[in-house]
Amino acid sequence: MASTLSRLQFGRMRGLRAKLLRRYEHQPLVTCLAGLYGCRWRRYERSRTQPGDCCCNKLEGASFALLVAAFCLTLVFLYFWGQAKNDYNDFDFNFGNLGFWFPWSVVLLVIAAGFFTYITVLMLLAVCLVSEGQKLYLHWSHKIGILVSLTFSIVATAVLSDLWSKEWKTLLLSFQVTAPYLHVGGVLLMTALAWPVALHFFRMNSRRRGLIMGVYLTILFALYLVPLGLYSPCIKEERTLGPAPPLIGHRGAPMLAPENTLMSFEKAVEAGSKGLETDVTIFDGVPFLMHDRTLRRTTNVHEVFPNRTDAPAAMFTWAELESLNAGAWFLSHNPFGTAGSLGAEERQRAGNQSVCSLQAFLQLAAQTDKLVIFDLYRPPRGHPYRDTWIQRTLEVIQNESSIHSSQVLWLPSDLRALVQEIDPELQQTSGSRLPLEELQSNNIVKLNLHYSSMEYEAVNITTNLYVISQPWLYSLAWCSGVHSVTTNSPQLLSTMSSPLFLMRENSMLMKTM
Repeated sequence: MASTLSRLQFGRMRGLRAKLLRRYEHQPLVTCLAGLYGCRWRRYERSRTQPGDCCCNKLEGASFALLVAAFCLTLVFLYFWGQAKNDYNDFDFNFGNLGFWFPWSVVLLVIAAGFFTYITVLMLLAVCLVSEGQKLYLHWSHKIGILVSLTFSIVATAVLSDLWSKEWKTLLLSFQVTAPYLHVGGVLLMTALAWPVALHFFRMNSRRRGLIMGVYLTILFALYLVPLGLYSPCIKEERTLGPAPPLIGHRGAPMLAPENTLMSFEKAVEAGSKGLETDVTIFDGVPFLMHDRTLRRTTNVHEVFPNRTDAPAAMFTWAELESLNAGAWFLSHNPFGTAGSLGAEERQRAGNQSVCSLQAFLQLAAQTDKLVIFDLYRPPRGHPYRDTWIQRTLEVIQNESSIHSSQVLWLPSDLRALVQEIDPELQQTSGSRLPLEELQSNNIVKLNLHYSSMEYEAVNITTNLYVISQPWLYSLAWCSGVHSVTTNSPQLLSTMSSPLFLMRENSMLMKTM
């Protein structure tokens, strides 16, 4: 009698559990979800999960695990590539040594965004199906799509790590400004998943409940521990924030005019740049401005001298250089996507720019009272100025322009002692991180370093970081107390009145509680 009563009570309990778990099925919604996820558009093709059942069999479970892995990897890659935007210019110019502009980075970004959108939609469909009590069945075409997305993320990450490994440092730097917001987003995501996880938890038998709850709580617990190791220089009181780092135009203002042309430097001056950066090459005694080893990217050398397209820029006379057009490429290739913002008169002027001499560059800096800094390329073997290129450059600074030597940040490391002896007023600048004793013995007063060295500090020596063009990276440099930055976008950064992502400490504490 007692056993019969117990069985009756147990049966009632099971019936009550099934009744509690039975939910009204939103027929059109479930049909749409199942159709998009598994191409099961007919009702009889679908099946509901029963109390104690898992949401899928082992094969579908493996497919869902791959879907989660693909989601995580595509998200990481998309975030990584989005933060690398600061250096797209370098990547596109150097990729495959093509020597001309092609927006490889943008193409890669579009592909990554497409894969991420596709995987995210599948993830949302799966979560909604589980919430509706449906068993998961992923169509074979989606399984192939997941494998393609996963393969793309892995291969692209591996290739870029080999070609452009320094961008991982950029990724780590980005966390210093975005980590508080990413953390809050992660907590909100896990909170949103609480409901479907709870529904599935109550449907499963006791043996599998522990696994589901263990994984969920572990991730949630890890998220709440993240703030303990969180560091961001932009979490500070506004009154402790220093002045905005002065800007140095990288090859002028290359987003507004052809790089290393007089128009580009004039645009940088108009945008409020404190200094101007360039690259100097020399042939027949006339130092001129050119970044690349050859002339084919930024001039029409292929039209004027078709047989010398790949010849070193240093092997052209100044008369030959003056015959080249150094601006038409900017309008035809539109490397930064900004040429369309120029008016008709400015477009005509940009299209008629010529190769700029060092003398004209220094004169502009002297007239506008700007600092200058430049890389100085030694001519190739057999060149008439192979051994006197530094002395010739100093002659232009001292005798052929009205610039004060104190306005020049002298970057070349060759014959530094001789240079200082000839012109002690030059601001000796190092392009590498050297021991303090060596910096002092060489009278180095400034460092010019890649922005990945943002946390490097030298006593009594100011630091300029290059090349910072994105507002988030400039904000990080600002919060970190950097002295100055070289940028491709002085017209954009000069308009910032305060750093992005600036957050007070008490606000951060409230967000993480």
